[in-house]
Amino acid sequence: MLQPSKSDLKVEIAIIGSGPGGAITACLLAEAGRDVLLIEEGDDLPLESCQPFSVEEMVQKYRNGGLTAAFGQPKIQYVEGRCVGGGSEINSGLYHRTPPDILEQWRTEFEVDALTEVDLIPHFEACEQAVNVCYLPGKAPTASLKLHEGAIRLGWQSLEVPRWFRHEESDETSVPKGTRQSMTKTFIPRALKAGCKLLANTRINSLQQTDKTWILTGTRQGNNIPENSIKIQAETVFVCCGAIQTPALLRRSGIKNNIGNSLRMHPTVKIIAQFNENINALDMGVPVHQVKEFSPRFSFGCSISSLPYLSVGMTDHPQYTETVEKQWQNMAIYYAMITGEGSGTVRNIPFYRDPFVRYKLTSQDLKDLSEALQKLALLLFEADAKILYPSISNTSPLTHPQDLSTIAEKLPVKQTNLMTVHVFSSCPMGENLQKCAVNSFGQVHGFNNLYIADASLLCTAPGVNPQGSIMTIARRNALKFLDKL
Repeated sequence: MLQPSKSDLKVEIAIIGSGPGGAITACLLAEAGRDVLLIEEGDDLPLESCQPFSVEEMVQKYRNGGLTAAFGQPKIQYVEGRCVGGGSEINSGLYHRTPPDILEQWRTEFEVDALTEVDLIPHFEACEQAVNVCYLPGKAPTASLKLHEGAIRLGWQSLEVPRWFRHEESDETSVPKGTRQSMTKTFIPRALKAGCKLLANTRINSLQQTDKTWILTGTRQGNNIPENSIKIQAETVFVCCGAIQTPALLRRSGIKNNIGNSLRMHPTVKIIAQFNENINALDMGVPVHQVKEFSPRFSFGCSISSLPYLSVGMTDHPQYTETVEKQWQNMAIYYAMITGEGSGTVRNIPFYRDPFVRYKLTSQDLKDLSEALQKLALLLFEADAKILYPSISNTSPLTHPQDLSTIAEKLPVKQTNLMTVHVFSSCPMGENLQKCAVNSFGQVHGFNNLYIADASLLCTAPGVNPQGSIMTIARRNALKFLDKL
């Protein structure tokens, strides 16, 4: 890792943010022989620095320990990675290609060039090979199979979602183990091998363009690193800080046109389901099934269901917290995720380090969430769940399909607790200057040598896990920058 001297750093290309967009960009540019500096606000930690999906991981690798929220009626909690590798170090690694109808919408509404499915197939395939996207070679976790079983009984479409994972050898009767192929396992080592320099524990506060260069001003602080200011000169800058931090940095720098005005999410409501049999275990791993019968309007899945996650989820029903301690092996967390019509904004507040995020759900969003919750509950009862605890406070658990009639047509805004792990679209790409912050290949409109390469670029909610889209578009845009597209 680079240890800067007190003098200013000078580099050809500075990449701010080391998640999938930044890591892939750094890798391809460094392998093309360019002088690249990859900058990360968080720590440089190996994937194995802590137990996956543990409280320790939240402290080490999440921004604010995972306690961030978009304000609105109701609030939506969201999570951001804050470490080398970004969100790829903490997520489930589930992988989807961008649906063709979504690509067509982006092409027509936002006027994005070279974005057909045919255009992107080489980039999808290259990314899938690099991170070893694959299906489970053995049995899926029991909690995952419960979701699949309920869907099949109802005649609904259910599928196993592939992951970027490298599995150990196992027989077909056990849940296979292995290693998530995050950025610290794949693209970042490649970038470093090609000569890219990595600067962790460094927060960039602002950008300023001079005649020929960009000046990045920030601070360094971390373990055994006293806080000090730093300036970096770069000919070209790629901002890859994610859908919240990218618009915040650009707006702090006076760059505001179509920046941070169109944030989108997949608002998500959850249910903790309790069964009579064991469906959970300490080594359960990541559930892999999703129900796409009603996609893209909404879809269902099974979430990480470790004991800490179950305990947090049961805060909506505090009188049952002891049930989690005693029955956690019979319990798992399921979710209903909508595409939604709502949108949000990202703004900076003077003297505050973190941006202020608002998100407004529409009346139709609340209806869709209610319908999705009812259908998910029906599916879980069909899979023989005995008690359901929805993420709606001050309500009774559901114990029979007849109880679904107690769920309001629109979820109550003051009692419903929503979350998301998918945020995007705050700086959409395209040639439609009324809507887009950057051109079709990530260059910020009106600025030379300034690019974005992260989830911000996605024009709308894709309706699927967005990481495949982020990686593919980052690869496409990096090759365009190198005149190799």
